[in-house]
Amino acid sequence: MRQNTEVITQWTESAHYWEKYRDTIRDMFAPVTQALIKDAAITAPAVVLDVAMGPGEPTLSIAQRIGSQGRVVGTDPVPEMVEAARREGNRQGLRNASFEVAFAESLPFPPDSFDAVVSRFGVMFFASPVDSFREWLRVLKPNGRIAVAVWHFAEKNPFHYVVAQVVQRYVHSPPPAPDSPDAFRFASPGKLQAVLSAAGVAATSERLLRFSIQASMSVEKFWTLRSEMSEKLRTKLATLSQEQVAALKGEVIDALTAYASDRGVSFPAEVLIVTGRKPS
Repeated sequence: MRQNTEVITQWTESAHYWEKYRDTIRDMFAPVTQALIKDAAITAPAVVLDVAMGPGEPTLSIAQRIGSQGRVVGTDPVPEMVEAARREGNRQGLRNASFEVAFAESLPFPPDSFDAVVSRFGVMFFASPVDSFREWLRVLKPNGRIAVAVWHFAEKNPFHYVVAQVVQRYVHSPPPAPDSPDAFRFASPGKLQAVLSAAGVAATSERLLRFSIQASMSVEKFWTLRSEMSEKLRTKLATLSQEQVAALKGEVIDALTAYASDRGVSFPAEVLIVTGRKPS
């Protein structure tokens, strides 16, 4: 459970910022949410589970899509994230959405409860992805669908890579240990698909989703968003002097300018969408 504890601590510190930038983050990753809805074949009156939802996405978008005929449950192991999601669900008046604190590998639901399980950018941080997918199969109905989104290679995602390259010049960081929790843990094509198959998921497939991460804000404001929402980045910046942080920020802003226009910032992005189903 040590890995779980470390990850929860990191994301607890980030919950406030993810809620602060909720609307921007929702719009940035809306194409990924729509891809998960499509590939999981989610339509009313489906009953859907969203695992590792953070402050509520794609749970809230799914609730809006399926309407009162359907139902969606969002889970996350971080209580602060769940509370943030619950606040937004209440604000939107969504009666078909509920929220639970739960680990991906230990879900508080009876067998055969859901038509689909989705997860957006969560599985990379699971302590045991195989155990998690076996648990998803338990709570899925026969032939129920699984759809998962993970990042493709870092260099294919400049919204992250451009910043990371500058930060690396100021704070040297060794690469993460193999298969440790990291945003790009499943970037290699076929890696996550093999994990699903090992867990017993049937009819697995994978596709590459290319889209644009767009935000209607200046490069300076985007830097603020990135530096606040990433716990790893905040930790690295905390090791630097004010002068170093100012210099680093200047370099990042210069590098990000290539992706800016009078409409805001726009970055090409690549994500792997991996799907499968519970055997009948």
